Amino acid sequence: MIRTLAIAATSAICLLATMESAAAFGPGSLAKGLTGNKGVEFLVARQATLAPFAFVKFCRANPADCSRSDGPAIAELTGERERELRQVNRQVNRSIRPVNEIGPRDRWEINVTQGDCEDFALTKRHKLIALGWSPRALRIAVTRTASGEGHAVLVVKTSRGDLVLDNRMSAIKGFKRTDLSWIKIQSGDNPRMWHAL
Repeated sequence: MIRTLAIAATSAICLLATMESAAAFGPGSLAKGLTGNKGVEFLVARQATLAPFAFVKFCRANPADCSRSDGPAIAELTGERERELRQVNRQVNRSIRPVNEIGPRDRWEINVTQGDCEDFALTKRHKLIALGWSPRALRIAVTRTASGEGHAVLVVKTSRGDLVLDNRMSAIKGFKRTDLSWIKIQSGDNPRMWHAL
């Protein structure tokens, strides 16, 4: 019960941290039949947009986590890689205590003991890169939940489509199977650049 309330409070924080006009995704936001991936669907980045201000501050403090990469843009999802995704998602979801960060106290950080949704997403990204995952396939996205709360998640671009690692659940889902409306996402080519969805 306490964890459920803490997660709800964290979601409310994320709403305040990401108060921006939302553009819900629809059929036009999908890419089908990419070469070698028939029937696999990906989020499609639209025009460039501003990065969240707290993310800009995060990059100034952590330039290595925001640098360009030459790795593959799509991760081949083998059985071993799928196990790594599940393990990192569960481990980070259990190791960070959800807290309400609002206003000037809202800092995007990695490897924290307490934090809100973007801290979970950044930590998952950081841990997967340490395991050898290409940073180009690991992107932070800003969304809204079905109840309209702002939320940040890690989106992993894989050979099976875009998968979502969410601190609200241990299950990893394809982006179309979530309750999220997509607002913006990091560029895989340059993590400092963001695009509308």
